[in-house]
Amino acid sequence: MTTSTINILKPSDSINQADFKLKDIIKSLPRECFLQNRRKAWTRLVINVLMVGLGYFCLTIAPWFLLPPVWIFIGTALTGFFVIAHDCGHRSFAKRRWVNDLVGHLMMMPLVYPFHSWRIKHNYHHAHTNKLEEDNAWHPIRPHVYEGWGKLLQWGFEGFMRNRLWWIGSILHWANLHFNWTKFRAKDQSKIKLSIAVVVLFAAIAFPLIIVNLGIWGFIKFWFIPWLVFHFWMSTFTLVHHTAPYIPFVEAANWNAAIAQLSGTVHCDYPRWIEFLCHDINVHVPHHISTAIPSYNLRLAHRSLEENWGNYLSKSRFSVSLIKQITDQCHLYDPESGYLSMQDYQKAKGVRV
Repeated sequence: MTTSTINILKPSDSINQADFKLKDIIKSLPRECFLQNRRKAWTRLVINVLMVGLGYFCLTIAPWFLLPPVWIFIGTALTGFFVIAHDCGHRSFAKRRWVNDLVGHLMMMPLVYPFHSWRIKHNYHHAHTNKLEEDNAWHPIRPHVYEGWGKLLQWGFEGFMRNRLWWIGSILHWANLHFNWTKFRAKDQSKIKLSIAVVVLFAAIAFPLIIVNLGIWGFIKFWFIPWLVFHFWMSTFTLVHHTAPYIPFVEAANWNAAIAQLSGTVHCDYPRWIEFLCHDINVHVPHHISTAIPSYNLRLAHRSLEENWGNYLSKSRFSVSLIKQITDQCHLYDPESGYLSMQDYQKAKGVRV
């Protein structure tokens, strides 16, 4: 179940008048939170590569009935690749930009995820977290937007929500936003093209080699299913990080950066093996307070936030009931009343459900 904050900031609150400044929260964090440690960074990377290698070794020897847990292990470890690239995208993995870019591309290459495309879009999300019409990570759909869609799109959205298909959301996000360089500023397009070329070249070489040597089933077994598990975690992490019945999304005029990052982002406790393989990315509130905090310092920063700002933190524990709560209740969003389920929306409209 979700454990809400003590001081819940509801959508109806006048949060633009709150006396919160992001710089004050950042100043309250220990200096050690921002220190990069080369040994910790590279040790995590090496361990992560070894964990993926271990998973693939197990996949070659596992009987058919053990394939699902091995796939889950590999996909989760591959999510760790993404988290390392995530640090690179925020320039918190290494001090040199070229090292961040190189490692970021290498970590995202097996996932066929263009590094610079993601980096630029993701930094935009951090600049506009929980801002209506602006946040590009997982923003809610407002009723009037839904009503303006055609019948086919409405049917697709409703099916997505009612059938709890949140786990494919990351795939849709990946495919729709990261391969079209014309959606980016002209000055960034050369970098976007480079990142796209890297993953396209990887796929053009690796996929045929896998299929020629292992067949279509080998491709599905060794790449596609682990890749689906990776996207399951990406969808789940993003959904849980930024969605709860009480979390507000607000118009730009009423948006407050400190409250959006501190109370609009959820800390979630997952099983320890997931936290280990994914480098504590779900200790997520401090990462939104400052992207300069490396992943290995997130727990230190979170303890400080609990001591100084604990009344404003949103915390939860990963469970089936948590996902059910979010996916059953958080379908459409009204800035005045908060989230609506499709059932509640249709009842309000007088539609039989």
